[in-house]
Amino acid sequence: MARRLREAIDDGRLPVGSRLPATRVLAADLRVSRGVVTDAYRRLAEEGRIAGLGRGGTVVVDQFAPETVPTPPPTAARSTAARPTTGRSTAARPRSTRPEPARREPAVTGPAPASPFDGVPATTVFDSLRTAPARIDLTPGVPDLAAFPRAAWLRAERAVLRDLAAPDFGYGDPRGTPALRRAVADWLARNRGIRADPGEILVVAGAAQALALVGEVLRADGLDVVAVEDPGSLGTRQHLGHRITDTPPVPVDAEGIRVDALRAVGARAVLLTPAHQFPTGVVLGGARRRELLQWAADGGLVIEDDYDAEHRYDRPPVPALRGVLPEQVLYLGSVSKLLAPALRTGWVLAPTRYRDALVDAKRLSDLGNAALPQLVLAHLMESGALERHLRLQRTRHRRRRDATTAAVAAHLPGAAVHGAAAGLHLMLTFPDGLPCTDTELAGAALAHGVKVHPLSWHARLPHPPGLVLGYAAGTPGEIEEGIAVLGRLLREAGPPVPG
Repeated sequence: MARRLREAIDDGRLPVGSRLPATRVLAADLRVSRGVVTDAYRRLAEEGRIAGLGRGGTVVVDQFAPETVPTPPPTAARSTAARPTTGRSTAARPRSTRPEPARREPAVTGPAPASPFDGVPATTVFDSLRTAPARIDLTPGVPDLAAFPRAAWLRAERAVLRDLAAPDFGYGDPRGTPALRRAVADWLARNRGIRADPGEILVVAGAAQALALVGEVLRADGLDVVAVEDPGSLGTRQHLGHRITDTPPVPVDAEGIRVDALRAVGARAVLLTPAHQFPTGVVLGGARRRELLQWAADGGLVIEDDYDAEHRYDRPPVPALRGVLPEQVLYLGSVSKLLAPALRTGWVLAPTRYRDALVDAKRLSDLGNAALPQLVLAHLMESGALERHLRLQRTRHRRRRDATTAAVAAHLPGAAVHGAAAGLHLMLTFPDGLPCTDTELAGAALAHGVKVHPLSWHARLPHPPGLVLGYAAGTPGEIEEGIAVLGRLLREAGPPVPG
């Protein structure tokens, strides 16, 4: 452990000033004795590579100057200068569960249908589902909004406002505040194995804006076809498809995206969720990662949406692809699942050839994200408050995940559960079929006060019928009640109809 930490300090993954996890926390994450971590920290401290700051935690110090006594990392408020940069309707289809062949994403706009599950999903479908009244929300992609760390946010906000100078209230760098870009660089080094200079980071209004900017820049570069995973996020396809001409589907299996099928599609770029694939939950396997990276090294571009990467329960974290092949991987991340979508804050790390164009597109879009929330978020990251919040959420999410799988076993015995080791959602498939389409089941559930996603929203290639259930926003009791409603609806509908 001491050797691995030493290597991370030497190569910059743990930069000077970054805070190490508490010994108890790291021991729990790695499932080792706390004494192992304590001894590793002691060895590094004796070498002058780390130092304890009491309540300030343990931080990395200058490995080339052991006698240096560090000062706590600067707060976001005092840091103002950047470091030098080195569903379908019943009438439209029969009540069979036979999946449809691959189809082009329709350009549907205008008023939403009466039910979110009537007709082909329009670009307004998620707005319609979000505002639909329901007792229990099991839609994926929704974090536990009630757990937002209000007290920590208010403390950080007061600290930022106390020290903010008058010029800091003006227009800033369209790339984002230097404080947040430094904090994100440290966060990615600690949590995702990505070495990045703060000057490489572009702060954006969440993954949605990131996809819009990336699509605009790629199309201007002559790249107007981006392959996507199938099944894969309908919302992601909609955002990307607004700028890109075509998003051909590539099948996903138990090891992740099939690179042989990706080569057959002929697209020069692909959008992936390799750490926790949406919606299947699979992790891109080792052999498949090597095959994909070879495809990228041959001239392909990987757009890595690091979806749900921090939320893991039964397996260690998977390193980001960006850390291996930075000039062929365009990386997207956000705090929507870490804190709340309302913050509208994310980041992009692009290959050098696209970096300036993305900054220009961001500048012309909105002149940059609001600075004050960026500074508050940077303060939460630097103080360790965000990591403490994430640890608490992991414990809560694990209980809710377990409640979901238990409820599925009790009320949906014919369902297969996918993706339980990480993330904030589960995918259910019904290999023996359903007595109705999955959109009809989702529509009936909504009529009974339960929100879910039909799997067919996210799949264009042949696939068993299914549902995608989010469990982060509901209590165990609500989750059990919602899944019981689904089970009752299926029993009342009759026996399954084979596909």
